[in-house]
Amino acid sequence: MTARILVVDDIAANLRLLEAKLLAEYYEVALAASGPEALTMVTRWAPDVILLDVMMPGMDGYEVCRRLKSSQATSHIPVVMVTALVDAAERVRALEAGADDFLSKPVDDPTLFARLRALLRVKQVQDAWRLRAETARDLGFEAAPAPEPGVRGATCLILSGDQAEVDQVSRILGEDGVVCTGTTALEQAWTALSSHGFDLAVLALSAKGTAMLRFASRLRAHATTRDMPVLLVADSSQRGLVLRGFDLGANDHVLRPIDPNELRARARNQIRRKQYQERLRADLDRSLELAVTDPLTGLRNRRYVVRHLEGVLRGGPAAVLMLDVDRFKLINDTHGHAAGDIALREVAERLKADLRAADVVARYGGEEFMVVLAGAPAEYAGAVAERLLGTLGQDPIVIGALRLNITASIGLAVAPQNTPAAVATAAADLALYRAKDGGRNRVETARPEDFTTASSAATAGASPMAD
Repeated sequence: MTARILVVDDIAANLRLLEAKLLAEYYEVALAASGPEALTMVTRWAPDVILLDVMMPGMDGYEVCRRLKSSQATSHIPVVMVTALVDAAERVRALEAGADDFLSKPVDDPTLFARLRALLRVKQVQDAWRLRAETARDLGFEAAPAPEPGVRGATCLILSGDQAEVDQVSRILGEDGVVCTGTTALEQAWTALSSHGFDLAVLALSAKGTAMLRFASRLRAHATTRDMPVLLVADSSQRGLVLRGFDLGANDHVLRPIDPNELRARARNQIRRKQYQERLRADLDRSLELAVTDPLTGLRNRRYVVRHLEGVLRGGPAAVLMLDVDRFKLINDTHGHAAGDIALREVAERLKADLRAADVVARYGGEEFMVVLAGAPAEYAGAVAERLLGTLGQDPIVIGALRLNITASIGLAVAPQNTPAAVATAAADLALYRAKDGGRNRVETARPEDFTTASSAATAGASPMAD
């Protein structure tokens, strides 16, 4: 996969060497020779991954990484720290600064490209969610407040053939408040992972390792576990298996003997990335819900019900009820808009309570509501319409000392399969106008000529009630 890679190093020879390797793999490459230059380049060029040297004069790689991860505009960009330092404490320091991985010089090419592929897969998914969330915000839907940082309460499944290793990993992660479930059996692990939403899976490779890699591939193939981060535990001699694991979907790894601080840091990074992705998904779900919901009544809005009707009519017939509250303007003019809003909310509640879960009721606009009954024959739809009239008019709406007697008029159109939604709606609207003209608080059913009029108006691009 092609991507933009920013390489940051104060030594020109290192920059050119990495540039040549990356260009040979068809990546787009930009170079920066200092921390401040890198920060400027990130803002201007928007890389997909940053390869960042640790030891640089002035602003070192740790500080650059901290600044990138503390900015909302750049925190989503994966950072791989590259350094000649091999001390485990330096790896932990890099991870604590927010780095997504740590590579030692001289950089091993297969390891570098395997890590890039793994990081880019995750970033592509997150970018898709982030773009959708940003689009929703641009449309005016605010994101929910971010959760408190930290991993306490996160859940982890640990799978190893060695119970002592299961206990060790569980004890280490438990120091950060991660709730761990451990097992030595593959099928038991699969049952747990597929039935519970774990935040992380730690898979410890055995001497051969092939069974665990097949298990990792199985996780990526199923929707319930596809986005769960996977961290491998391996021996230093199992480099080839680890690289294969990255290609199969593993996100990170730690080597035996396990350094507790490194394991905790890598686990925290993976859990936080999953939390970030889940927050993006939740923001999008919330935005979509707001986009199709009427804020006053909580019913679906006109945008939603029209699309729903289009889909229903593609698959079969449908009954459309256009319901208009009688003399609603008088309520607003006499008792005020606040009373009118309360009345509309009560009308919505009564309609919802008297319809099946499969039926869709929406606020179409103002005091007008629309009900779609999928596959409903004329006799049944007529009975539903009459029942709704009774439900609305049976008891007055009580607003403090005020008692409002509410009635409504309904136009009913039973449309055959493949009727355009606009035609079905317009035919119901024509019937509604007859119900109003006929004295209100009644149901009128659309006639064949109503569909003809509506179809002609739709073809001409005009409203059937334009005159």
